[in-house]
Amino acid sequence: MSNEKIAMVGTPCQILAASKINYYEKKTGGSSIDLKIGLFCMENFSYTYLKMFLKENNINLKDVKEFRIENNKFKVFLEDDVQEFSIPQTNSFKRKNCDICTDYTSNLADISVGSIGSPKGYSTVIVRSEKGNKIIQDLISNNLVSEKDTEEKSLDLLKRISNKKINNNLKNVKNREENSHPVIYKRKVSDEEIAKLSDECQFDCLNGDVINEGACVLCGSCEFVCPIDIVQINERKPVKKGTCREGCHACYYACPRTFATDKILPKDLDNKALGEYLKVHSLKSNSNTGQDGGIVSEILLYLLDKKLVKNVLIVTEDENNPWKPIPKLTDSKDEVLKAKGTKYSTVPIIFKPQTL
Repeated sequence: MSNEKIAMVGTPCQILAASKINYYEKKTGGSSIDLKIGLFCMENFSYTYLKMFLKENNINLKDVKEFRIENNKFKVFLEDDVQEFSIPQTNSFKRKNCDICTDYTSNLADISVGSIGSPKGYSTVIVRSEKGNKIIQDLISNNLVSEKDTEEKSLDLLKRISNKKINNNLKNVKNREENSHPVIYKRKVSDEEIAKLSDECQFDCLNGDVINEGACVLCGSCEFVCPIDIVQINERKPVKKGTCREGCHACYYACPRTFATDKILPKDLDNKALGEYLKVHSLKSNSNTGQDGGIVSEILLYLLDKKLVKNVLIVTEDENNPWKPIPKLTDSKDEVLKAKGTKYSTVPIIFKPQTL
């Protein structure tokens, strides 16, 4: 694994995958990801089914300028119009694995960013590690970002939304488990048992325990850690093209929906709406006019400018398919700015991006 540091931006499940890969480095080979920027996430969408839904409503993806979820509506911004849909209407293109995720604010990131909880044009920034805290403090002290006081009522709203996801999806987890559909990452298992059980599992077990159960998040971790490159991810799910190496359990250890040690994912996090954190800020960039304050882009630009990382892992757009997300690893500030804005559809972002 390269010693050159990488910063990644990802959803809660992708952040968990990155955490597991590095924690179980002896099994997975580890990664160069050194800083994790997590996004607030209620759910993720299938690009294929989103496209079908819009077509049924006479909307061409080429005409869409922006997507937003706000005020309990899914909003599609066109040139001279805004189409609004209720959240229940998004169920037709929502990925079902999201129903068992209880992490709204990316609890395992160094820095979490989202729009809920801050004034319009600002981002809520939750600092969770000393490394993340130093970065945010440098941005503030160097006047790269502006800060507003975080209002208690706004923070309460964020907590209510997070708790709603936690409580609703804990019910889904319980229902799945009661109906013999495993939700392994939520089980309370000791580290000794995790090692014993995981060392008995290869891709076929991952297929049975996670993929066929509709729990796969398409993060790309299984593809990345496979030492002989026989795992491939299409738009629906990971597949195996060959025979696993004897004694290899890398994909099972790396998957965010298999057993998770309490050292990575403390079980009491479901009792903490915002997870563990050092401080909450309301920030906006002073130079980048991006969605909800342009903070993610500002952080990435700072990391590259200060040479704190060699590359950043971003999600940009397929030039031939509007709004189709693709991951890219880059050191280009122009590419970072070009990629700003939420894509909403899922993509194997973390580990096998295209290098620019």
